[in-house]
Amino acid sequence: MFAAWLGGMEWVIVILAVLLLFGARRIPELAKGLGTGIREFKKAAKEVTDEVQNAAESTPPPARPAITSPPPATVAQSSSADAKAADQPKA
Repeated sequence: MFAAWLGGMEWVIVILAVLLLFGARRIPELAKGLGTGIREFKKAAKEVTDEVQNAAESTPPPARPAITSPPPATVAQSSSADAKAADQPKA
C-alpha cells in the first residue's frame, strides 16, 4: 500500500538511497537471499497445505457414540453417626 503513494521521482530517490547504503556489489547478494527466503516460505506453506488436505482425506469421520440409558440412581446410605443424630430428640 505504501508503494502506491510513491511516484516516479520518489522511486528514483529510494533506489539511490539503497545504492548508497548497500553498494552495487551487495544488492545482488541481498536480492538472492530475499529470493531464497521467499522460495523456502512458499515451499513450507505448500507442504503444510498438502499435509492438512491429506490428513482431512485420510481420516474417517469419528464414530458417533451409542446412546445408552443412564444407570439407575442409587440411594446413598447414611453413616452410623447420621443415624444416631436422627434418633436423638431435638432440644
